[in-house]
Amino acid sequence: MADALLAGRLALVTGAGRGIGRATALALAASGARVVAVARTAGDLETLTEETGGQVTPLVADVGDPDFHRRIEAMDGLDILVNNAGGNRPKMMVDVDDDTLDWMIDLNIRSVYKVARAAVRAMKRGGVIVNMSSQMGHVGSPKRTVYCMTKHAVEGLTKAMAVELAPAGIRVVSVAPTFVLTPMTAPMFEDPEFKRFVYDMVPMNDLPVPDDVAQAIVFLASSRARFVTGDSLRIDGGWTAR
Repeated sequence: MADALLAGRLALVTGAGRGIGRATALALAASGARVVAVARTAGDLETLTEETGGQVTPLVADVGDPDFHRRIEAMDGLDILVNNAGGNRPKMMVDVDDDTLDWMIDLNIRSVYKVARAAVRAMKRGGVIVNMSSQMGHVGSPKRTVYCMTKHAVEGLTKAMAVELAPAGIRVVSVAPTFVLTPMTAPMFEDPEFKRFVYDMVPMNDLPVPDDVAQAIVFLASSRARFVTGDSLRIDGGWTAR
């Protein structure tokens, strides 16, 4: 039954080349969905189709590109959007330059909004939008003023979209992970002080891997979560419960 949970659904996943996005594309495909996996680098996508027996179609695109937004709008029967692409450049607030500020706002807010808007226009029979937030969308943290600001914006967007789009049969939710163990985050944990800070904040004294987040997304995208909208699922091991 689990393999057919999303059978017949068409899903779009941004930032699907690595980490959480890649794990999500694989998990959605394993649950029966046809998946369009989006990333800027073709090399990050080339093995996805092989791994899923053709369930995943790679698409090289930039989430800020208007041509990409038009392609989404033209998709026939889009059912699921996983609005995953995003980024961070940790700096103390007084050291944040305008280029960093603009880059993060453009990637974490503007592109999230524009991709979601395009997806709504393509969802002719209802659907589900999962926005990638963070535990930092619920709390604050040093060196993450801009990141926290953008993820709080994602949480507000999720709530407002959920209310507005419910009559159209579109559910909108967010997932809010803590630090996830990936090749990208591994160098951060080579700093003993940072590693101690993070693990001390998590009551479970552990960190999730990408598939932990991906499986939560599968649940939220499925009919098992049919009455869940406008909410944020925190995958943080208890960080924000303190």
